[in-house]
Amino acid sequence: MDIIFWFAKNVFGQPAILLGFIVLLGLLLQKKTASQTISGTFKAIIGFLIIGAGSGVITNALTVFEPLWKEVFNLSSEPLGDFMGQEGFNAKYGSAVTLAMTLGFVINVLLARFTKLKFIYLTGHMMFWTTTIFAGIVVQAAGDVSFGKLVIFLAIIMGLYWTIQPALTQPFMRKITGNDNIALGHTSASVALLGALAGKLLGNKENDSEKIKLPKGLEFLRDSNVITALTMGLLFLIGAIIISFKDTPGAKELLAQAGDQSFIVYAIIQSFTFTAGIAVVLVGVRMFIGEIVPAFKGIATKIVPGAKPALDSPVVFPYAPNAVILGFLGSFVGALLWLVVLGNTVGYVFVPTMIVLFFHSATAGVFGNVTGGVRGALMGGFITSTVVAWGQYITVKLLLPDTIPDTAMWAADSDMFILGPIIRFLAQLLF
Repeated sequence: MDIIFWFAKNVFGQPAILLGFIVLLGLLLQKKTASQTISGTFKAIIGFLIIGAGSGVITNALTVFEPLWKEVFNLSSEPLGDFMGQEGFNAKYGSAVTLAMTLGFVINVLLARFTKLKFIYLTGHMMFWTTTIFAGIVVQAAGDVSFGKLVIFLAIIMGLYWTIQPALTQPFMRKITGNDNIALGHTSASVALLGALAGKLLGNKENDSEKIKLPKGLEFLRDSNVITALTMGLLFLIGAIIISFKDTPGAKELLAQAGDQSFIVYAIIQSFTFTAGIAVVLVGVRMFIGEIVPAFKGIATKIVPGAKPALDSPVVFPYAPNAVILGFLGSFVGALLWLVVLGNTVGYVFVPTMIVLFFHSATAGVFGNVTGGVRGALMGGFITSTVVAWGQYITVKLLLPDTIPDTAMWAADSDMFILGPIIRFLAQLLF
């Protein structure tokens, strides 16, 4: 029993180590060389730990952004108080998330093997974040669920989601790519579908976005780091200027945080810090996904020959690059609108994380364009910002107030927002 408890605490209780073992197993089953096995296992562990470090940087920047805009809107509600946070959540539930993600992938492979839905979901970072958000919702809704029940519930939910989601978007993917070779495996599927449907109903398919010539001056919009820094910089700057002219206790408290430094400069630095935190997280995600996806894929392709890989959203970008920009522009306008509306109605400061808005609105733009041209691409983007803005409010305030609302602000995506209430209902019903 002492040995079992030791493994439970030091292996299954340490998500980074558990993840390393999963990658190690996948590489060994594929008979990789010793060099490849050691390198892959170590990179997966290091990447996972980098994610935690980046999450801390983002959280610190958000502790300035939220009270800043609450003061701008004269909101009396307190900023996020005592909650578990990503780091604490990983420490307590990270092992359950990692194991559920692995078993969910096994279910996805089995469903692809024995049903007509021949799709293998290979967007690993989305697998991780979706499982994490849903785990937080289950814990929030049902309390301290046992390790086994949480793993089984999440594994089944994720296995079904990763199998069904690519199947729902595939009819439009065939129109976009012109073939049936790849599928979309991404949490932007809901807004992609809504964008395609809106384009079909209200757009003009003949007015294809790819007939438009965009100026080279807008090429910077293709770099997510640049647009994140630019957008958050503008929001921090506008908020800082307004606060500098206010004479309230809240404004004075915020100004005091800068010390001898100009608060405007301090706020701008926070916007770049926020962007840097996301960049750090993405480095970690790429590192551990770069190892875990090949480990998963190698196993899956041997079990399910002929299965279609469901891949990350950028696979659709080359088919309609102008629609990518139009989708983002539509979502940017929507994000600014909902920032003001949410702040003045329900008293919530929407964090329009550009890393989420860009990839989701770009995907929705491509889907909207294939059915409704330019108008469809713009509507796909606006729909994305609407889903993300209101979904973030509902998730942060209602679904995850005590667990990981900080993560929901910057890592939760369209499908998670839409499926979140369903997960909450099922968790309450079962547990």
